[in-house]
Amino acid sequence: TVWSRGLLQSYLSTLSGPEVSYSQTSLLSDPEKLEQLNQFPDFNNYLIFVLTRLKTEDEPTRSLSGLILKNNVKAHYQNFPPAVADFIKQECLNNIGDPSPLIRATIGILITTITSKGELQTWPELLPQLCNLLNSEDYNTCEGSFGALQKICEDSSELLESDALNRPLNIMIPKFLQFFKHCSPKIRSHAIACVNQFIIGRAQALMDNIDTFIESLFALATDEDSEVRKNVCRALVMLLEVRIDRLIPHMHSIIQYMLQRTQDPDENVSLEACEFWLTLAEQPICKEVLSGHLVQLIPILVNGMKYSEIDIILLKGDVEEDEAVPDSEQDIKPRFHKSRTVTLQHEGGEGEEGEDVDEDDDDDDDTLSDWNLRKCSAAALDVLANVFRDELLPHLLPLLKGLLFSPDWVIKESGILVLGAIAEGCMQGMVPYLPELLPHLIACLCDKKALVRSIACWTLSRYAHWVVSQPPDSHLKPLMTELLKRILDGNKRVQEAACSAFATLEEEACTELVPYLSFILDTLVFAFGKYQHKNLLILYDAIGTLADSVGHHLNQPEYIQKLMPPLIAKWNELKDEDKDLFPLLECLSSVATALQSGFLPYCEPVYQRCVTLVQKTLAQAMMYNQHPDQYEAPDKDFMIVALDLLSGLAEGLGASVDQLVARSNIMTLLFQCMQDPMPEVRQSSFALLGDLTKACFPHVKPCIAEFMPILGLNLNPEFISVCNNATWAIGEIAMQMGSDMQPYVGLVLNNLVEIINRPNTPKTLLENTAITIGRLGYVCPQEVSPMLQQFIRPWCTSLRNIRDNEEKDSAFRGICMMIGVNPAGVVQDFIFFCDAVASWVSPKDDLRDMFYKILHGFKDQVGEENWQQFSEQFPPLLKERLSACYGV
Repeated sequence: TVWSRGLLQSYLSTLSGPEVSYSQTSLLSDPEKLEQLNQFPDFNNYLIFVLTRLKTEDEPTRSLSGLILKNNVKAHYQNFPPAVADFIKQECLNNIGDPSPLIRATIGILITTITSKGELQTWPELLPQLCNLLNSEDYNTCEGSFGALQKICEDSSELLESDALNRPLNIMIPKFLQFFKHCSPKIRSHAIACVNQFIIGRAQALMDNIDTFIESLFALATDEDSEVRKNVCRALVMLLEVRIDRLIPHMHSIIQYMLQRTQDPDENVSLEACEFWLTLAEQPICKEVLSGHLVQLIPILVNGMKYSEIDIILLKGDVEEDEAVPDSEQDIKPRFHKSRTVTLQHEGGEGEEGEDVDEDDDDDDDTLSDWNLRKCSAAALDVLANVFRDELLPHLLPLLKGLLFSPDWVIKESGILVLGAIAEGCMQGMVPYLPELLPHLIACLCDKKALVRSIACWTLSRYAHWVVSQPPDSHLKPLMTELLKRILDGNKRVQEAACSAFATLEEEACTELVPYLSFILDTLVFAFGKYQHKNLLILYDAIGTLADSVGHHLNQPEYIQKLMPPLIAKWNELKDEDKDLFPLLECLSSVATALQSGFLPYCEPVYQRCVTLVQKTLAQAMMYNQHPDQYEAPDKDFMIVALDLLSGLAEGLGASVDQLVARSNIMTLLFQCMQDPMPEVRQSSFALLGDLTKACFPHVKPCIAEFMPILGLNLNPEFISVCNNATWAIGEIAMQMGSDMQPYVGLVLNNLVEIINRPNTPKTLLENTAITIGRLGYVCPQEVSPMLQQFIRPWCTSLRNIRDNEEKDSAFRGICMMIGVNPAGVVQDFIFFCDAVASWVSPKDDLRDMFYKILHGFKDQVGEENWQQFSEQFPPLLKERLSACYGV
């Protein structure tokens, strides 16, 4: 028709013409224009026609036509008339061998997009035809088909193995393997890349051909093409994870090969090969197969840890002073708030297994967050240090001296990184060298190169634990003095590294920092006026960590006057919807908990704003649930962080929070938050409920009848932290309710007993569950004691490791009262009770009397002779403790 030709002309003129680059983007970004054109059912025919047939047009125009068609397929494919869909499919297959690599690639993308619409099933001729075309004499056809197949293998690997398609892999894998010997490197590379998609999923068709695959890989080991070598290395790394049994017989030569490839002149290959050492370190056979090769491997990894010239350019390694340059917003990584989890004090400090480990601990250069050879080499050295421990040092120490004292800053910097990477694994063996190494590292904090100063911050933080274990004047004081200077460095990267390192030092040193508080606060407050956006967020963290570490020692008028004005100024500056509130609220939460009554002058506006944030978020969520098409889902992190700060206020201010709660609707809001579908919201609401219960119970008491059923429902260990905080809150409520708790025991007791008996329950949850069962038994012994026998053993074993404190005290009083009501419940596991009693260092006098009565009552009950036999089972230490403290 006439308009059809006119449409084609107008469409082409939109695509090309003198301002092609401008108008290309204009059509792609002009949805209205596209929508208009999409009204014509055969518009998509034109798009494919321009891509495949209109050879007179330039390649970018034809390719763009294909990309617009790809977007249409993504959005509207189900509305394409069958004739149009068939025409597009046919054209793709007929032109997969177009002479232009750009057009071939575009057609490959288009084919994959059609298959991703569930079309692999309804396009049965696609895979057989593509596999057939691989045999074409024409290179372009073979290469274009392989390109398309590689994209399909990447996108649909699971489907290709399924019965839905009659398992085409059974034909495809052997076919691909034949092409490992093809004369074109591009084809060889495609063939390996296709097979590699099926290693991690252990596709059956590949497992059936695994030996041929491995032999074919070995044959390509020294291929002259770097893309082929990269894919060979990638295959071997994945095979190490899923089929190590097949590699073990060849392990010696594979390791030799990977040693070479880790030094490949092409960084893409060397990076892929370096992953091998990271993966091998996780395998049980690592030590056995690698011991003999360390002498070669260690120098290679160390060499890989130097900055490449490109790294230095990207990191602006020659720029020293950049503190006045504003941050670009995309440099700032999103932060995730870690919701409040209530934990108990243990012997030897805080923290649950691996719970508070800093995830980015090893990431010494954040801003270059692309994974590169330097990072991979450092990570490999780190994990190998954890496998070989001090056996690594004879290979490293001779190298280290040359590196650390090198006049070339790039080499010196890599030496400092090496020291940091081995800190965790080789700590024991490094101790003799640390007294002279540390002063050298501290001196490196003043190096004229910013990249040396920043890596020295990180490495020193890795030795913070040792520094704190020495007399403070020897290393802690000089380290702290220099780190504080670096916090005020003129280079943003150094500021960031110093702030993070200082936060680590704070966690290790805790109250050791108290004598220097004035000096520390002067520095941190000065940094407020100096820092650009990104580092401000890290500064909040350093201040919050300081508050957590020194606690109530911060509650001095002079410290409060330094710290609070800049924090409150920021607080007033930020809008309710600004995500920078997260780190600031977290910081204030720690500060409020530490300052206690010292926070009173600042508490009202902070409290009000938190309540407002919760209220706003709940309202947004409600509007979104009712009209998802009209409203956006709220970011619930605002509410979570606000609830956590309210917890900090309640914990810090104690009874003084009473008037604030009285004048707000927080209990109503809390009732809604406790039922939120998002686990983190519930987790933070239960923490707040527990803190309000301790601080101002009269406001909580009227809500108990509504709150307790919700708490009971959340005793579900599938959400560990939610369950943990709900359990803790129930215990706190029980202590306040006393015997009035009776009607609610039935709602929670069975769940608690089930949790304490579950295998693999995390330690924190076990301890909180035991405390809460004990507290329920303390206030309602008649109701809880009939179940004593079902929980007494795990109860005793989970509470023997925690420090003497209020919570432990109330729980043990409860267990004694329950034994009084139901002594038979403890008989079978009495040795566990004895052990738990012996774990007390100094119980209060009346609690000691309760223990004394139970122990002697049991001894009198069974008689002297039986008691002798019974106590023979005690370990010597337990026997001694009970005899010394309780005379049994």
